Amino acid sequence: MTDTILIFDTTLRDGEQSPGCSMNLEEKLQVAHQLEELGIDIIEAGFAIASEGDFLAVTEVAKQCQRAVVASLARASSLDIERAWEALRHARRPRIHTFIATSPLHMRVKLGKSPDQVLEAIDASVRLSRKLCADVEWSAEDATRSDPDFLARAIETAISAGARTINLPDTVGYATPETYGALFRDMIERVPNSDLAVFSTHCHNDLGLAVANSLAAVLAGARQVESTINGIGERAGNAAVEEIAMALKVRHDVMPLTTNVRSTEITKASRLVSAVTGFQVQPNKAIVGANAFAHESGIHQDGMIKDSSTYEIMTPESVGLVTSNLVLGKHSGRAAFRQKLQELGYELGDNAFQEAFARFKELADAKKDIFEEDLIALVDDEMLRGHDPIQLQEIEVYCGSNGPQRAILTLEVDGEERTAATRGNGPIDAIFAAMRKLVPHDQARLERYEVHAVTGGTDAQAEVSVLLSENGITTRGRGAHHDTMVASARAYVNALNKLMVKRVRAAGVHASL
Repeated sequence: MTDTILIFDTTLRDGEQSPGCSMNLEEKLQVAHQLEELGIDIIEAGFAIASEGDFLAVTEVAKQCQRAVVASLARASSLDIERAWEALRHARRPRIHTFIATSPLHMRVKLGKSPDQVLEAIDASVRLSRKLCADVEWSAEDATRSDPDFLARAIETAISAGARTINLPDTVGYATPETYGALFRDMIERVPNSDLAVFSTHCHNDLGLAVANSLAAVLAGARQVESTINGIGERAGNAAVEEIAMALKVRHDVMPLTTNVRSTEITKASRLVSAVTGFQVQPNKAIVGANAFAHESGIHQDGMIKDSSTYEIMTPESVGLVTSNLVLGKHSGRAAFRQKLQELGYELGDNAFQEAFARFKELADAKKDIFEEDLIALVDDEMLRGHDPIQLQEIEVYCGSNGPQRAILTLEVDGEERTAATRGNGPIDAIFAAMRKLVPHDQARLERYEVHAVTGGTDAQAEVSVLLSENGITTRGRGAHHDTMVASARAYVNALNKLMVKRVRAAGVHASL
């Protein structure tokens, strides 16, 4: 048994299933690239049969990835499996990940199948997958509530049919570390051909035990861990990649195991996923939260001054943070700006760099102190906007206690400048009303509007996230600026661009039916 734990990242599949967490193709490719930089072993790119968008995402991620195995999820159905393979066939290292439920509850209520019928489905689906692809993973959905005797038979069947990775998911976050570790120990010892397969964990966080359960399974013999960046996922989320990787690194004394994760890329991966999904990382989140390396207590500060190891079990640098706060200002030049971006892990092309530098100068003129978080928000916002057909050109807002408030907005839409003046019940309402006037989308609803201060102080940059929905299509937009009104307009434009793309795709899918 190897001492290396394979990290299977499902941010693009299970993570995206978080309500309001959808990503477009460009964003998925950005995340997939960063996952490879992070050293992830297997990237689950999506559920190919779920939609045309998912199929395209799996296809393009499969083409892009140079090192990582690329997987697509598939139910125990020939249509699912063949669609998955169609999307994966261009990958350098493809994997079909097929699954079926094995708990009495799921078999009876969801599948309407007897145990013998489920075993037949396992055999047929894995054999078909193996016929198409050399690397096949099989998962027992709701494994932790399955009958152990039946689960052992199911695992043996899957391995005999050709699966070489066996995943035992805690689908509903029901397990505890003791029971989950015992499940792996029992299955590895009981199943006759278990030595032919790598056993994998997939834990949900409904009871806050996803990481603890995953590590218990690793100590019991699992050698693959399925997880997501920032722990995003359905309901309460999944085990977090960064927590698994750093737990194994920091506590190597009690868990003498390693991963291929480059820990210095963790912060960059976390911030990218937060930016493209709009899901802010809670300040007290382990490893990547804003307070993870912050100390306010006088006793703690005194200890940190004397020796940081008194209150820090890992260094900020080990997860990709740079400890200096203020290093740039309005007098800084391009060379210093480029060097600082490189320290933060950004390599921008010439055009993107020039645009980011212009934004930096604008920010430096308006803001006294520029922190790393400001630069990260600025560059991430620039990267997200890209070459969108709708661009924010200019905005003026008039507000105060004597309403109604007014906004004058200029957009560039497909190269044409459009301007509108509107009134609203507050400045944000006025801005968004101008958006509707310039780019008609009367059926769309603003489901969510969130503002987050990037740093402290009255001159802090604002990060705004909006959620738009239209006829079952949902898009999330993000914008950053030292003026909250401008950040709000940027976020809405970002969401509107995504909505336009999804409209076209939806029309194309319907036209082909």
